[in-house]
Amino acid sequence: MKILSLITIISLLIITSCTNNSTQEEHYSEAKYELVLASEVNWTHLNPKRGDLAPKAGTLWGDRNSKVATGFLLKPTDGFQSPPHIHNVSYRGIVIEGFLHNNDPNAENVWMPKGSFWTQPKGDVHITSAKGANALAYIEIEEGPYLVHPEEEAFDSGERPVNIDQTNVVWLDASDITWIETAKNVQTATLWHESKTNFSGFMIKVPENFSGEIISHESFKGVLISGDLQYHSSSESSIKNLNEGSYFGSEGTALHTISTKEEAIIYIRSNGGFKIK
Repeated sequence: MKILSLITIISLLIITSCTNNSTQEEHYSEAKYELVLASEVNWTHLNPKRGDLAPKAGTLWGDRNSKVATGFLLKPTDGFQSPPHIHNVSYRGIVIEGFLHNNDPNAENVWMPKGSFWTQPKGDVHITSAKGANALAYIEIEEGPYLVHPEEEAFDSGERPVNIDQTNVVWLDASDITWIETAKNVQTATLWHESKTNFSGFMIKVPENFSGEIISHESFKGVLISGDLQYHSSSESSIKNLNEGSYFGSEGTALHTISTKEEAIIYIRSNGGFKIK
C-alpha cells in the first residue's frame, strides 16, 4: 500500500513538473521577439542636412524620426569632428569600436575606448569626435525625433553630462547584488535607472565558454558591445551568430538562449527584470 502511495506521489510530481514546463514554454512562445544582426542594419545619414559629412546611423529598434524611444548604431568616419551643436533630446551612448570624444567644444580630447558609457543632455552645446577606422557606438533616446540644432539655440535642461571610461565601470559579481539574478560567473554593471518609467540600463559581462539562458519579462532589449554570441529564441529556426552591434529583444515573458566562445559584454535595457542562468 505504501509502495502504491509512493508511486502515485511520484507520478503526480512528474505530471505537475511536465505541466509546469509546458505552461512555461507556452508563455515563452507568446512573447514577441526581435533580432537584428549588425550586418543587416540599414545605414542612413544621421544628419541629412550635412550629407556625407555626417556620421551614418542604423536603427536597431524604434524610430529615431518619430516620438518613440529608439536605439541605433552610430558610425562616424576616422577623424570625424562635428561642429558645436545641440540636440532636442537627451541621449546615452556606449562605445563599441574605436574611440569617441563627446564634450564641451573647449575641452581637451578625452578619448573613450570600447565599453565606455556617456550621456548627453538635450540643449547642451558639445562636439563629438571619433578616432579609428571602424569607430562604432550604440545610441539610445527615450523620445524622438532625434534632431541636430545650432549652438545658438542652446538651453539648460537641468541635466548634466556623464562620461565613464571603461576602466571606471564598476563590475559586480552575482553575490554582490540582489536586484538581478545571475549565474555566479556573470558580472553586472548598473548604468542608469529612470524611476518614472522603471526602465534601467545595465552591462553584463559573460565569461568565455558560457552556455545559459536569459529569462526576461515585459520590455527587454540587448545589444552586443563586445565579443561574439551564439543566440537562439523560439522565433528563430536555427542558432544565430551575433557580432558586435547586433540586437535582440522581446516583449513579454521570454527565453533567450545564449552561448560564448570568448568573453562578451551585452548592454541590456529592461523595465521588467530578468535573470541569467
